[in-house]
Amino acid sequence: MTTSDVVLEAKAVRKTYESELAPVRALRGADLTVDRGEFVAIMGPSGCGKSTLLNLVAGLDTPTDGEISVAGESLIGKSEDDLARMRRRHIGIVFQFFNLLEGMSVLENVTLPAVIAGTGRKAAETRARDLLDLLGLAEKAKDAPGVLSGGQRQRLAIARALANQPTLLLADEPTGALDSAGGQEVMELFRRLHASGQTILLVTHDDRVASAATRLVRMADGRTIDPSEAMAGAGFTPNEG
Repeated sequence: MTTSDVVLEAKAVRKTYESELAPVRALRGADLTVDRGEFVAIMGPSGCGKSTLLNLVAGLDTPTDGEISVAGESLIGKSEDDLARMRRRHIGIVFQFFNLLEGMSVLENVTLPAVIAGTGRKAAETRARDLLDLLGLAEKAKDAPGVLSGGQRQRLAIARALANQPTLLLADEPTGALDSAGGQEVMELFRRLHASGQTILLVTHDDRVASAATRLVRMADGRTIDPSEAMAGAGFTPNEG
């Protein structure tokens, strides 16, 4: 595997939040490597550091110590503006609770990220319409997000995350706010995206969601677990990070 094939590399990542009572050590030396085209799921109990690690990879927060690079670009020491530019170039994010802009139409929600990144409005709208068609939402383009079902809202959030053709798609508990049918619908979409070549890193506590991935990484107490302790079988390869 060459350096250009490594989309994400995190080494000895630590994150400590200061508190009046005592420091909270959310990450205590986590390591993770994701190669181009992989679909990796991170699992672990609540409070183990899964979402913290995802936020650091997305450049939404900064580590206390350690190294993180995305598409060969180090995130350490970057300003908030530089991190925002990195996200626009390389990262798409799908949140548990959608984070849609309710005052905009479905089409405008998907168009906006590309316009912010500097794409012309016509080209951005064409890309948005193609994504909505791909995700089965073309007929909803003029609607407000609020009229969509939960599964449709998450599909819209995924379309928005794909607007800038991200190198890495991040998803934090993407089925957590959905019923069983909506969750299955969204995970089938992730499988399709991965089959088309999209690199995906997903955080979940649900074994059924994790089973869509091709590799599982376990976390506990702010660390990625030793490969010998990771889940094996059922299509999973132990984490080598």
